[in-house]
Amino acid sequence: MTESEQLLTRVAAKARNTRPWGWTSLPEPVDATTLARAEAMLGFRLPPLLADLYLRIGDGGFGPEYGLLPLLDSPPAGEPAAVVQYLANRKSGLKDPDWPWPEGVLPISHWGCAMYACVDCRSPQATVLLFEPNAHDCEHAWYVDAPALTDWLHAWVEGTGWYEETNEDQDMTPWTEFRIRTAPPAQAS
Repeated sequence: MTESEQLLTRVAAKARNTRPWGWTSLPEPVDATTLARAEAMLGFRLPPLLADLYLRIGDGGFGPEYGLLPLLDSPPAGEPAAVVQYLANRKSGLKDPDWPWPEGVLPISHWGCAMYACVDCRSPQATVLLFEPNAHDCEHAWYVDAPALTDWLHAWVEGTGWYEETNEDQDMTPWTEFRIRTAPPAQAS
């Protein structure tokens, strides 16, 4: 069994036995058609591990705090689905250039207080970012939550994430690619 398969097995076991706030049961996984429709709406593919979470474990409803957002349909807690939230954030960022939303950064889990865990779908390792807008400055609103989605999932399964009571004092590294990833395209001369 590969490392990825082992991790998916561990995530699936925990997902079956824990319910985030607002979820009464683990939703069924999405089908390949739903995944393809979501990726078409986004304009990019999901990293393979993230796609496997939705295809094999459930359409949201597991993970830390409020759990993974559903891919396309609204969850029982009333939070917009990941694709809907991404498209709204991109649209809002175009209207308010002081708060741009980086292309390819998909919100996957809501922490409350407008904070989201997001996967950088353009990074090879699927870096997980924390969007924390309560600093009131977009330059200080993005942090690296985990260098890879695999690390983020291990932290949840093992209870070692920054959000656990015993780890509240962990400092996160600012995401230095924010300005690069939100800069307007250079004009040809």
